[in-house]
Amino acid sequence: MAFREISAWIMVLALLLGGAFYARAVAELSAGLGELAPPALPLVVVYTILLVAVAVVGHIAASVVAYRDAGAPADERDRRIATRASHLSSYVLGVGVVTSLGVYLLSPRGDLLFYLVFASLMLSNLAEYALQILFYRRAV
Repeated sequence: MAFREISAWIMVLALLLGGAFYARAVAELSAGLGELAPPALPLVVVYTILLVAVAVVGHIAASVVAYRDAGAPADERDRRIATRASHLSSYVLGVGVVTSLGVYLLSPRGDLLFYLVFASLMLSNLAEYALQILFYRRAV
């Protein structure tokens, strides 16, 4: 398995863990309030730290396992896969943001807009890495 594919798996795991943590925390806060909890900077900071920690530890482990490929520059196939995955995942972000704005027009709640756009960002990143994995698997 190529190092960049391993890296994509690590990022999928990090995004899933971070997203699950964030969604659970917002759900618990909202249940306690009886309505949608407003965004909280400390929660976003913890989410970011969790995401970075999983990514760093995972990439260190991947570098140890695939040490020959870890420092190699991206070849033409790697660049094409990254470009195609990025291009397609941008549609996820675009649709998510436009949908979020549509929801905001129907129900002008800034908290909901924040969470929907944040979820769109997470899902587009998740789609990018998942597509990279798919393209690496199909290329083999």
